[in-house]
Amino acid sequence: MKATQDTTKTVHAVRTAGGLSFRVDARALVVIALLVAAAAFAAVVLIGSGDYAMSPGQVVTTLLGDGTFQQEFIVTELRLPRVLVGLLVGAALGVGGAVFQSVSRNPLGSPDVLGFGQGSAVGALVVIVLFQGGPSEVAAGAVAGGMLTGAAVHLLAWKRGVHGYRLVLVGIGAAAMLTAAIHYLITKANLVDATRAVVWMTGTLDGRDWAQVWPLLAVCCVLIPLVLGHGRALRMIEMGDDAAHALGVRVERTRLVLLSCAVLLVAVATAAAGPIVFVSLSAPQVARRLTRAPGPNLAAAAATGAALLLVADWTAMNAFGDRQLPVGVVTGVLGGCYLLWLLVAERRAGRI
Repeated sequence: MKATQDTTKTVHAVRTAGGLSFRVDARALVVIALLVAAAAFAAVVLIGSGDYAMSPGQVVTTLLGDGTFQQEFIVTELRLPRVLVGLLVGAALGVGGAVFQSVSRNPLGSPDVLGFGQGSAVGALVVIVLFQGGPSEVAAGAVAGGMLTGAAVHLLAWKRGVHGYRLVLVGIGAAAMLTAAIHYLITKANLVDATRAVVWMTGTLDGRDWAQVWPLLAVCCVLIPLVLGHGRALRMIEMGDDAAHALGVRVERTRLVLLSCAVLLVAVATAAAGPIVFVSLSAPQVARRLTRAPGPNLAAAAATGAALLLVADWTAMNAFGDRQLPVGVVTGVLGGCYLLWLLVAERRAGRI
């Protein structure tokens, strides 16, 4: 194996004896490692938070199987599932947001803006309001709503291919219509169903158990590696369809696969925790600024999303006294501030 280093950047070109070559960005690897460590630390701290407080050492000891019976019950049955759902939802939203922003070549091309979260919400509300379904049925409705919204937006944006600005404009229109449908469904619900709907739509990790962990884990284990495997092609698509075609990328097929994976990731994440806003918008941008690397930064976006969501959940649990807030409230406040900053930065750069 031989390695050559670009003297202007922390990028290494690695060539194996079999002729395989790939580029390794040292800074990006360090950033990803630090983000994973930050997410792991946030997970340990979050597991130890609550009415029965535990130190990080006690949490680690319990996770290794050396805790007391009470500690093992609290950690493995009550708190660990919540944290795992947070990690998986954050990673899924980060990857989904990175794909949409890369395909649209627009930092505002997020599932929050394009209506996919609203589509999942409509699917869940239909089940809650019209069929009084239980948690499993609500989750299935959220996934179906997200997938149907993704298919509709893709078809409406298609005109000899799907292009960035058309996708964003169609998505914004779909989001407006779906928001109106959400309000209509809430007005038609009785008090009990309306309360359930509002609680679900806020986005929360409270009460999550292993029933939410396993389906989410299965989907993430299949789709996130699939998206990462298309990372090089996605980076070429960012340069434009003509350039990607010239480099041998099957643009429309690759774009369809990536968008389908991203829609399903966002839909399943929404089904597990409700529509947690702005993580898919901010995580890819934060990751790109930390790595200072071109391209979609998919792995960094996944790690950033996981860390952001756990930090937001800890903030929601501990920063407001005895009153615990849903994590969606905190991500909404932080994401709104970030969106304003992003709009100002884009305007100063002359891009909007």
